Amino acid sequence: MSHSVTTWYLEQTSPTDLAPGAKPAAEQGVRIVRAEVPSPEFSRFLYTAVGGDVLWTDRLGWSYARWAEYLGRPGVETWVAYERGTPAGFIELDAQPEGVVQIAYFGLIPAFRGRRIGGQLLSHGTGRAWDLAERWPERERTTRVWVHTCSDDGVHARANYERRGFRVYETTVTEETEAPVPGPWPGAGPVMPLPDAGK
Repeated sequence: MSHSVTTWYLEQTSPTDLAPGAKPAAEQGVRIVRAEVPSPEFSRFLYTAVGGDVLWTDRLGWSYARWAEYLGRPGVETWVAYERGTPAGFIELDAQPEGVVQIAYFGLIPAFRGRRIGGQLLSHGTGRAWDLAERWPERERTTRVWVHTCSDDGVHARANYERRGFRVYETTVTEETEAPVPGPWPGAGPVMPLPDAGK
């Protein structure tokens, strides 16, 4: 069985395009930290935990060596949002030629969605895309930040990008074969809300 998938390509062409998102309430204890030491294990965890229910499958077959090579490239950065010490989501930046930076991946672990973390993480990560050359002197100054999202992603994904100042510059529609939702681990079921432990 197949279904139609719409993909939207969005961009910012100036740092002034970025419209920051509202921050979560202070009591949530959200902080955003760059994972400076390349770790295939950690990056694969984030990839499967965030993308398991929205059909992120392209990296599931990557070997350890391929993860390590990719994460070790100059200008590849992973920024992780933590809520009270627990990873809640991530944004991955990939520096490309001529001052272009792609937001390769962005999202939250399902149990952390709807908690006002996504807007803050996307704002922070996009800001780091714009100042990426400050941390990587061998990279050109950023002139464009782009991302793509599709109708298989979370229902609020495109709107979140647009609220942060991204503009659609291209739209495509393709037919894709239905695939089982991989989940973050075999047999993973519906996501349960997080308990309010510690409050």
